[in-house]
Amino acid sequence: MTLHRIATLLAGLTLALSANAARETYNFNPAWRLHVGDTPGAEAPTFDDANWKPVTLPRAWNEDDAFAKDIADHSTGIAWYRKRFTLPADVAQRKVFIEFEGARQAAEVWVNGQRVGLHENGVTAFGFDLSAVVKPGDNVIAVRTDNRWDYREQSTNQRYQWADKNFNANYGGLPKNLRLHITDRLYQTLPLFSNLGTTGVYIHAGDFNQQTHRAVITAEAQVRNEYDQPRRFGFDVALRDRDGKVVATFKAPAQTLAAGATTTVLARSAVRDLQFWSWGYGALYDVETTLTVDGQPVDTVVTRTGFRQTAFDHGMVTLNGRVIQLKGYAQRTSNEWPAIGLSVPAWLSDYSNGQMLASNANFVRWMHTAPWKQDVESLDRLGLMQAMPAGDSEADVTGRRWEQRMEAMRDAIVYFRNNPSVLMYEAGNRGVSAEHMAEVRALRDRLDPQGGRAAGSREMLSQQLQDVAEYGGEMLYINKSARRPMWAMEYSRDEGARKFWDELSPPFHRDGDGPDHKGQGAASYNRNQDSHALEDVRRWVDYWRERPGTGTRVSAGGVNIIFSDSNTHHRGAENYRRSGEVDAMRIPKDGFFAHQVMWDGWVDVEKPHAHLLGHWNYAAGTVKTVTVIASSPRVQLLLNGKLLKTAEPVEPFVFRFDGVTFAPGELRAIGLDKDGHQICEDVRVTAGAPAALKLSVQTHPQGLQADGADLALVQVEVVDAKGRRNPVVLDTVKFTLDGPAEWRGGIAQGPGNFVLAKELPVEGGVNRVLVRSTTQAGVIRLKAEAQGLAPATLELRSQPVPVNGGLSTRFPADGLTAQLTRGPTPATPSFTVSRVAVPVSSADADSGTPARAVDDDERTSWTSAPGKGRIRFHLAEPATLSEITLKLGGWKERQYPLVIRVDGIEVWRGLTERSLGYVTLPLKPRLGQVVSIELTGDAVGGEETANTEVANQKIVDTGASRLGRGVLSIVEAEFYKLP
Repeated sequence: MTLHRIATLLAGLTLALSANAARETYNFNPAWRLHVGDTPGAEAPTFDDANWKPVTLPRAWNEDDAFAKDIADHSTGIAWYRKRFTLPADVAQRKVFIEFEGARQAAEVWVNGQRVGLHENGVTAFGFDLSAVVKPGDNVIAVRTDNRWDYREQSTNQRYQWADKNFNANYGGLPKNLRLHITDRLYQTLPLFSNLGTTGVYIHAGDFNQQTHRAVITAEAQVRNEYDQPRRFGFDVALRDRDGKVVATFKAPAQTLAAGATTTVLARSAVRDLQFWSWGYGALYDVETTLTVDGQPVDTVVTRTGFRQTAFDHGMVTLNGRVIQLKGYAQRTSNEWPAIGLSVPAWLSDYSNGQMLASNANFVRWMHTAPWKQDVESLDRLGLMQAMPAGDSEADVTGRRWEQRMEAMRDAIVYFRNNPSVLMYEAGNRGVSAEHMAEVRALRDRLDPQGGRAAGSREMLSQQLQDVAEYGGEMLYINKSARRPMWAMEYSRDEGARKFWDELSPPFHRDGDGPDHKGQGAASYNRNQDSHALEDVRRWVDYWRERPGTGTRVSAGGVNIIFSDSNTHHRGAENYRRSGEVDAMRIPKDGFFAHQVMWDGWVDVEKPHAHLLGHWNYAAGTVKTVTVIASSPRVQLLLNGKLLKTAEPVEPFVFRFDGVTFAPGELRAIGLDKDGHQICEDVRVTAGAPAALKLSVQTHPQGLQADGADLALVQVEVVDAKGRRNPVVLDTVKFTLDGPAEWRGGIAQGPGNFVLAKELPVEGGVNRVLVRSTTQAGVIRLKAEAQGLAPATLELRSQPVPVNGGLSTRFPADGLTAQLTRGPTPATPSFTVSRVAVPVSSADADSGTPARAVDDDERTSWTSAPGKGRIRFHLAEPATLSEITLKLGGWKERQYPLVIRVDGIEVWRGLTERSLGYVTLPLKPRLGQVVSIELTGDAVGGEETANTEVANQKIVDTGASRLGRGVLSIVEAEFYKLP
């Protein structure tokens, strides 16, 4: 044998040994079999599952129920999943772990007939050490799942608070991804505290310098030695950018770890020229942490993360040194789709969440339970901040139920502490006690002390609670603070179906028509698109008025409930909630575009936009009000090139043009700056008669994958002879599918919501359906037909996905890239100061405790005695006030007749408006130092306290019912002058 041949063989042997010694991680989703029902003996390796349904995970066994049924009626019970898989010959000398991203509700696991464990909380990730039960060659895993609503923890007989039929859609079984890890016996642990009790790798950054793009990067890894003798090892770190280029390397000194011992090893280094993760700028790095023995790698973990600097103080959130007002959505963690539930492929998560970003949202508050890893990583790539709960329903709890919540929070923190998009840990969907809040902070400080994440909860408003919570805010109302950021967590709860444009368009739905909900009319849940969008605008304006730059006490923002129509917590004739800015298939409604207009900026609007509400296809002679949502000072409306009118806003962002007579052609809205220059525009063009169907498709960037889980999102439109969508047609479309694919369909108003139907109507001229791949690659053809229209066909070719022995090296997120469209964090200020707060030195009144009106504590208020509704504020220095902002008792229901004087001279008189919290009263300019506010008559209103959509009426209560009409109540008073 030649020396060259010997050298080649030795090199190959070295590579083989290295490959065997290194960590191997596999996609464990392929090649499962599913059976619904309890089957004795199904855990046995020899059990015959040949007649069970072949599936690729993630897959909820009751996926057909999604949007077809009220979530209270989702199918529940026992379902089994089984799988055969093959392991290499050296597996007996190595470690084998399985990672579940989650199961619903409980999952009991057997491998080769031996029970390895149980996980019960239905939300968080968990894992098992399979090393003692697997063998080289063929293996069998069996998982018995139980998703009963009333499932009880086996050891305590306690139910889980978050198994709630109102909020938490029950997609049962194994609806999330699985992975299999094979490591050396000297290894870095997995971030799976449940069952394994391990914390994995922790990457964090500090000592930021925004000007030089420098930060100190620290890599920590929990390392375990399961050899029967000590091991001396090194710890090397490599930082790679999105192109795979190594931008930094550093290491820790070698150390010796005793047999059976666990330690945490740490290495850190300053790194320059970093790209910081930011809003709409998913700058991510792969951090490779490697254990070496005698200079050779034995275990490498790749952690994808990003680096960003945060601050939560002065009532504001700061990202990379720039203040950002939170603008976004409170979204159900199920984030579901019809006939699929939550188990969509990763690219479709990016598409769905990317629609939020496209609406100019910067923040997502997941509701009630922790999101799954796929959505968290999606928001990392997109550059969307998120608040992460662990698990709850409503209200604080005690005993074992609180312990369950803390365990879920612990698991979620460990699992997600490397994800840059996670900015906040939510201790509760409703206020928790100060003691419980302190526990959550202590947990954060122990497990994620350097991650730049705030711990807080809804309703943490008082001074006392702000000492322990790092953020707060109510569900429905506006809160402000000069200390902790306060943001609204579920505002704008109105609903409107995408099918309903306005009262002049088919199907001619009258705004607010519909059945009562718990005795309350349908006006707030059955709107047309126009009025729903306007409600979105009006509700946001309440927060926009109090944004950073408007004083010392500010609102940190708010999130609109919800982004996409959801199967949960609904009202009306349909069994799903229609509050979304997009429908269940993610087709935008007008509210989506209204948010684009208002939200394009970190705080102030930085890029002007205009949006014409609705369409321009009406019957001849129709006269209507045209509404434009715009962020420009003025708007011109032109019809077929003729100027109809130039208008200023009738309310912030809203321009109204009354009495416009429809004429076919082009309707154009042009936004003008203060000097009359065009800065934005929007156009509607009348479509011709319906002529044909049009199909288009969205898939994974690398094409439809033949893995049995990938989906194609197909859009069907009714178009005119020029290919323009007709926005008012409601034709029924029949689909025919051929080839290796499975029909999953879409949704529309009608029987069963048309879920899984192969015939369903377009709404507003458009609809979408889903088609799922099989494990066979090939050509897929979809044909769409409708009476009187030219048909359309679409051809797809699914790509083969190699699977060997039940294992795949292709992962659901492979091929997905980060969103970088908004660019790095700008260095300029995010707002212009529009007013300056004038401090108050003291306050006095004829009754009550007047200091409570200026204590920055929204849990306290000054309330006068009847007939003594006057209070005086002594400013710290004489000032010419421009405005007074008040939060008045009963703010949403009650109006107060007031007179305001400065040094005895009247500067305002009138009836205050209702609001979601604060009202601002413009004053006649008057230099002075003593401001008096006096009630001049009985307060108006105060009976309309109910909001039947909210189950717990204490959440709705503004205190109006406890205030006499001859009483003045001020929660907070603020005094402003011009800059």
